[in-house]
Amino acid sequence: MKILIINGPNINLTGNREPGIYGSVTLEDINGMIAKRAAQAGAECEFFQSNSEGALIDFIQSRMGEADGIILNAGAYTHYSYALRDCVASCKIPVIEVHMSNIASREEFRHKSVIAPVCVGQIAGFAYKSYLLALEYFLL
Repeated sequence: MKILIINGPNINLTGNREPGIYGSVTLEDINGMIAKRAAQAGAECEFFQSNSEGALIDFIQSRMGEADGIILNAGAYTHYSYALRDCVASCKIPVIEVHMSNIASREEFRHKSVIAPVCVGQIAGFAYKSYLLALEYFLL
């Protein structure tokens, strides 16, 4: 089993960016926890982060037919990127949208995800554990 972990804009700053909202665990730490748990289950992970919408789309398209699942934190693109939404809808790979913060309890513009309707699920509000919960879905 191969799982893609894809992170969008500003997720590379996790651990330093607004730690009261996103926590103090870095993206490198999160990726390490994911890789360790996946290896325990005999799964493989590939990690990708970009601040560029087109790079995220290109990465997903380049892995079509190669991955069994995607864990996607699209960052701010969650709320307005119809291009990324269309890519997720057409990639034929199950996608779980994740957020470290509870987007429903934040600013109004964060309440709506244009991507969630084309995902198998959404996990939000559990800090770095949101990623691990999504991973468990694929490992079960």
